[in-house]
Amino acid sequence: MTPTRNNTGVAHENGAIEGPHAHLKRALQQALLLRGSADFADLDAYRRFVDEVVGRANAGRRKALEIERAQLKSLPQRRTDDYEEELVTVTRSSGFLLRRVFYTVPSRLIGHRLRVRLYDDRLECLLGSTPVLTLPRGRRPGGVLHGRAGHIVDYRHVIHALRRKPMALLNLVYRDQLFPREAFRRTWEALITAQPARQACRVMVGLLALAHDRACEAELATLLDAVLAAGELPDLTSLQQRFMPASLAVPQVTVSLPAAIAYDALLGAP
Repeated sequence: MTPTRNNTGVAHENGAIEGPHAHLKRALQQALLLRGSADFADLDAYRRFVDEVVGRANAGRRKALEIERAQLKSLPQRRTDDYEEELVTVTRSSGFLLRRVFYTVPSRLIGHRLRVRLYDDRLECLLGSTPVLTLPRGRRPGGVLHGRAGHIVDYRHVIHALRRKPMALLNLVYRDQLFPREAFRRTWEALITAQPARQACRVMVGLLALAHDRACEAELATLLDAVLAAGELPDLTSLQQRFMPASLAVPQVTVSLPAAIAYDALLGAP
């Protein structure tokens, strides 16, 4: 075979790549029409769907592939880099903006510069050469041409700041992404409808802090659902007492000090 090079800026010379790409997109579109729906339970379900479509398309090439497989060498010991790398600085809001998506990170990383590896579905964040956390990759709402930024938010990362300024919750741009479960979102809607904004923010931030401090997010969400179903509003004080540790009493420690004269016996010891 004789290799050739494409000319820069000559789009039609990329047909060997763009043609198969267009065929695949068309095959996926037709498969979705036959499926009757473009809704999938999660990302893994969509990936299985794509694998099935690609597998059917490649089935006709299987015999030719088996002929070539005998001549193939072993794979290298480590895979090639399949990520892009960016440097970001964590701001005082305990997050960073990357490609018009805002990500929150633990507050201990505020002020640090992170090396971020962008994969198709996740971000791997490294402090120096040490991995510190992995985040799901976010996308801009409405596609590339949309002006708004996306948000990947974990309430555990920002609860320390909300405790100091609960009223910030009222106009927080990523407030809807802050609630970890549907029960918390419904609780906020009920609180802001029935109570003054200051009181609603204080109670909601207290509930999020309780879920974080006592690691009771799932159980607390179940209780909130029950409270809302009864037509009531959650009582923050009673919920805090419910999830309070069984015992907060400090044990009594009695230290008996020997008389100083008792040390004189040690002077004559051999």
